[in-house]
Amino acid sequence: QVQMVESGGGLVQAGGSLRLSCAVSGRTLSSYVMGWFRQARGKEREFVAAISRSGGSTNYADSVKGRFTISRDNTKNTVYLQMNGLKPEDTAVYYCAARTGRETLKSDDEYDYWGQGTQVTVSS
Repeated sequence: QVQMVESGGGLVQAGGSLRLSCAVSGRTLSSYVMGWFRQARGKEREFVAAISRSGGSTNYADSVKGRFTISRDNTKNTVYLQMNGLKPEDTAVYYCAARTGRETLKSDDEYDYWGQGTQVTVSS
């Protein structure tokens, strides 16, 4: 069983930055492709970014490309999401997710384990 705990969310002004962390326990992080998803109030959950097991390959939603960076430190069993140039439309609960396959997929159906989420609020 895999447990994941997100942290680093909060309130920030538009144009600001936040770094989210996802601490993974229960199994070795390098066993999983990791992803970040988000869900705004009243909307469906959407893909943000994903990273391969080694960290050598990443995948981003068009809406965050160039502003967000996903990374991982397998020695610390932690995945990060650096968010720069935040916009009010980035406001959402952000979720960390893990999948046992090899591809950095965008569909949440492909992910096996989920964290509890952390709130990110961007004020205008």
